[in-house]
Amino acid sequence: MAGIKDVAAHAGVSVATVSRVLNGHSGVREDTRARVLAAVSALRYRPNALARSLRTDQTRTLGLVISDVLNPFFTELARAVEDAARSRGYSVIIGNADEQVALQDHHVRTLLDRRIDGLLVSPAEGDSVALREAAVSGIPMVFVDRWIEGLDVPLIRADGRGAVRELVAHLYALGHRRIAIITGPVASTTSNERVRAFRSALCEFGLPLPEHYIGQGDFQTASGRQAAEAFFTLPEPPEAVFATDNLMALGVMDQLRTLGLRVPEDVALAAFDDIPWFLHTDPPITAIAQPTQELGHRAVAALTDLVEWGSPRTPSGEGCAGSVTLSAHLIARRSCGEDERTRR
Repeated sequence: MAGIKDVAAHAGVSVATVSRVLNGHSGVREDTRARVLAAVSALRYRPNALARSLRTDQTRTLGLVISDVLNPFFTELARAVEDAARSRGYSVIIGNADEQVALQDHHVRTLLDRRIDGLLVSPAEGDSVALREAAVSGIPMVFVDRWIEGLDVPLIRADGRGAVRELVAHLYALGHRRIAIITGPVASTTSNERVRAFRSALCEFGLPLPEHYIGQGDFQTASGRQAAEAFFTLPEPPEAVFATDNLMALGVMDQLRTLGLRVPEDVALAAFDDIPWFLHTDPPITAIAQPTQELGHRAVAALTDLVEWGSPRTPSGEGCAGSVTLSAHLIARRSCGEDERTRR
C-alpha cells in the first residue's frame, strides 16, 4: 500500500507539501496541488488514520451504546446518530447492551480502549460503574433518551408528559374509564416518568388506577403478552391498555388475538414510542411519537461540541449544561376507537 513518501516522489514534491495539500492548507500553487492529487489517485493512497490519531489525539470516532438494537426506536435513533456524525466528519461504533448493565459496561470500556473521541449512551436499567467512572474522568459523554440519576452529563430527551395527558384525554373522550398500564423496568427513568404522567392524568379526569391495572413489564414483547393475559382474567378487565413501550404493545395485541378479543371493539390499545409497524397492524395502533431523528442529531451536536470545544455550544434546556428537552406528541389511530382525528 502506497505511503505519503511514495506520493511525494511520484508528484516530485516534498512530504510536507503533500501533507499541506491533503489537509487543505493554502499557500500551495494550483499546478502543484493538481500534481499531488493526481499522484494520490494514481497510487490509490489512503491516509493512515491511526497515525493521524496519534498526532492529533483524535480518532474522529464516536461510540454509541444503545439499550436494545431490536427495538425499532433505538434502530431509528442509531441511524440518525450515524447520519449526523458522518455529516460532521465522524464515524460511529455501535454497541448493543441488550438491556444488560454488565454488557453495556463491557461495550463502554471496549470503546474507550479504542480511543473514541466521545460517547453517546442510552443507559440500560440499573447502576453502571463504567459510566460513572467515565463521567468522573471527564470523558466527553452525552445521554440520549434515558439517563442515570445523579450524573452531571448532558441529556438529550423528549418529554412525553404532555402527550400522555393528551392520550388519557383521548381515551376519556371515547368513553373509556377502566384504563390499565404496562410499565417498563422498575429502575427505568423513562418508564417511571411515563407512569407518573399517566397517574397524574388519570387523577385529573377522576379515574382510579387500582394495582391490578398495573402490569409490570420489561420493554420486551413477552411481558406485554403476560400483562394482557393477567388483565383479561380479571372479573372486571380494563377497557383500554396503555403500554409504555412499542414492543410491549405488540405483545398485548398478540395476546388479545389469542384470547379472541378485538381491538378496539373489545379493548382499546395505545403505546409509547411510535414505530412504522404500527401503521400496518390491523387496526393501526395509537401511539406517542418521539422526534427520534432530531434526538439523534441534537445528541451528536452536543457530543461533538464537548469533543471539539470542551463545553456545550448549544442552548441548554433543563438540568446539566448542554441538555435539550424536546416534545413528544400523540398520533391517534383506530386502535382506541374513532373520533375526528382518526377519521381524517
